[in-house]
Amino acid sequence: MNTSVPLTKYGAELLKEELHQLKTKERRNVIDAIAEARSHGDLSENAEYDAAKERQAFVEGRIAELEGKLSAAQIIDPATLDAEGRVVFASTVDLEDLESGQKVSYQIVGIDEADIKLNKVSVTSPIARALIGKYAGDVVEVQAPSGPREYEILEVRYV
Repeated sequence: MNTSVPLTKYGAELLKEELHQLKTKERRNVIDAIAEARSHGDLSENAEYDAAKERQAFVEGRIAELEGKLSAAQIIDPATLDAEGRVVFASTVDLEDLESGQKVSYQIVGIDEADIKLNKVSVTSPIARALIGKYAGDVVEVQAPSGPREYEILEVRYV
């Protein structure tokens, strides 16, 4: 991976925790499962062994993926941003849907930390792409699955 991967400070901590969990617990569990399956004899017809080897491949692949992302990470702490009120990566944006009047807040985060239930949207999402570079008071049009929606940016925060 040659390009940097933007992550919030919180998102980087989550990936580090997952990596630690995989290396310290999951890897050990998989090794134990393989040893247990081997003790059952013939490996050619041993479903437990095959499943454990598949799990091992998944765990090792995920470890490599996380190490790659963390080594290429550009970690951004929203509290240290000075974007002069502009919507940027890691900022939190308060919006009002101009049609319904409903208000919502989203934080723009990296792909790995996006979670709509937590109001964290990926920097690559349509709403984030529409918001980046805009200021409080601007109206943006977002191409949502249900059709175009207009939002007014009420406030941009760096928290």
